[in-house]
Amino acid sequence: MPFEDNSEYFKGRGAQVNTHNRFLKNRYVTEHIEGLDEELHENVATELIEERAKKIVSISDSPDLPFMYSINPYQGCEHGCIYCYARNAHEYWGFSAGLDFERKIIYKPNAASLLEDFFNKKNYEPNPIMLSGNTDCYQPVERKLKITRSLLEVFFKYRHPVSIISKNNLVVRDLDILKELAALNLVHVTVTINSLNESLRQQMEPRTVTARSRLMVINKLASENIPVRLMMAPIVPGLNSNEIPELMKAAADEGIQAAIFTIVRLNGAISEIFKDWVHKAYPDRADKVLHMIADCHGGKLNDSRWGNRMRGDGKIAESIHQLFRISVNRFLKGRSLPSFDLSHFTPAGGKQLGLF
Repeated sequence: MPFEDNSEYFKGRGAQVNTHNRFLKNRYVTEHIEGLDEELHENVATELIEERAKKIVSISDSPDLPFMYSINPYQGCEHGCIYCYARNAHEYWGFSAGLDFERKIIYKPNAASLLEDFFNKKNYEPNPIMLSGNTDCYQPVERKLKITRSLLEVFFKYRHPVSIISKNNLVVRDLDILKELAALNLVHVTVTINSLNESLRQQMEPRTVTARSRLMVINKLASENIPVRLMMAPIVPGLNSNEIPELMKAAADEGIQAAIFTIVRLNGAISEIFKDWVHKAYPDRADKVLHMIADCHGGKLNDSRWGNRMRGDGKIAESIHQLFRISVNRFLKGRSLPSFDLSHFTPAGGKQLGLF
């Protein structure tokens, strides 16, 4: 049954279930509903949870990732993207990767001061830092909390390179800082769009802005000479894989200088969440979509192989790679992102240290 006809559908949410946390022994269940005096209701409102973090920069040795350092000012994400790989990380906080991931948002108000501490470490050498590597640093709550903006202020203060990835138009709020960083070749912004189909976007990413709005973000950034790239992520065979040329052209027309993509993978609890979602949202092709995803990952939905997990392999994956390459050659020939300039880094934020 399509979502619009399903009375049990959680409107405005991606996940339709709260999967069991693999780290917890016990969980709440309703096994004998006939024994309840009244229905057991869940709290459907978004809850903000403060975390006084001890460090803010994560270090990764994954060969699949272009950056060794990343910062996540938020854990959990109200965008509710059904496919989000970050859902699994929510289990480490004692929550579910399903609805909890979208409803229980952890924020780190001391992120900026921790970043300064990181830059002030003895013998620190600047390396581009990804903001964010996990959940969206411009998700809805950022409009109120402004933690991402406070981090950008530190990046500019120390003249340190930063690479931002987001699918929210809130990024244009910080154009003043981004222009200053761009003038020194200290920033790249990656805008994620995986479909121009508004109906698919509403089903797959229920609390994100429209593709048209994201294309306007690209245009605004490019017009201010801020390096901008398109991230097509994830490509889901059978749902949005046919849109690659059209999406590439649309983003190229607005000013992107490069493009990258990933193929969907359904690791951990995401497999259960996605399967539940696709059977409710697209019952007529759910099995076909799942079979095509598995074909890209050696016959499994769960793929943790280095070098393959985000790119996929097999005939379907290769056809996606080929279509992407053709689209890049057609619409982005001769374009590229400028290199970061690491020479501007200013230890201690430009303060002159006294001599004793």
